[in-house]
Amino acid sequence: MHRILQKAKEEKRSLLEIEAKELLREYGIPVPNYKLVRSKDQIRGLSEEIPFPIVMKIVSPQIIHKSESGGVKINIKDEQEARLAYQEIIENVKRYNHHARVAGVIVYSFIPKQTEVIIGMMKDPHFGPVIMFGLGGIYVEVLKDISFRIIPIKEKDAREMITEIKGFEILKGIRGEPSRDIQILEDILIKVSHLVEENPEIKELDLNPIFVFEKGAQVIDARMIL
Repeated sequence: MHRILQKAKEEKRSLLEIEAKELLREYGIPVPNYKLVRSKDQIRGLSEEIPFPIVMKIVSPQIIHKSESGGVKINIKDEQEARLAYQEIIENVKRYNHHARVAGVIVYSFIPKQTEVIIGMMKDPHFGPVIMFGLGGIYVEVLKDISFRIIPIKEKDAREMITEIKGFEILKGIRGEPSRDIQILEDILIKVSHLVEENPEIKELDLNPIFVFEKGAQVIDARMIL
């Protein structure tokens, strides 16, 4: 078993976001550069590693809904603002759940809103692990414009998953909008399939949102349940 999964399993919890992103990175899945800070003092000199503006999010096994708990601050422009944001996040989370164990605050550069996609996985009682793809935001919440395949998948399956959703036209580029990087989405789907196949302890996986650009993509948020 992978050391990250072993630690979470021993502690009877889901993966922390920072652990999920580390695992994704090991499988070659693109995530933003990030840093875990555990005090306001650790924010000093942060811009040398993570350029401003930044996003700050709570890291706690007891806090699943980070925004609901007041555990997220976005578009923070300098160190002074970051120190205040850190204090507010900790105070908000403690009010929301005073039993929450806080591992720190994850910090990464703020990326202006892009085309969003979602990749997920769940264990079906009959078919085993099933991978899901769709456009993010309202497209997945309201329109349920998603596709599924049984893991493992091959390149042909990944391409079909992307092209068969109605929102594929958005990824191709419409009304003068540039096309998005379809190839990297195929690559991420294949790598997620490998990750799940090689780590059967993962019960659920949710990469949402994934920002996809004209060239490249970034997994902005990641959740894994054992």
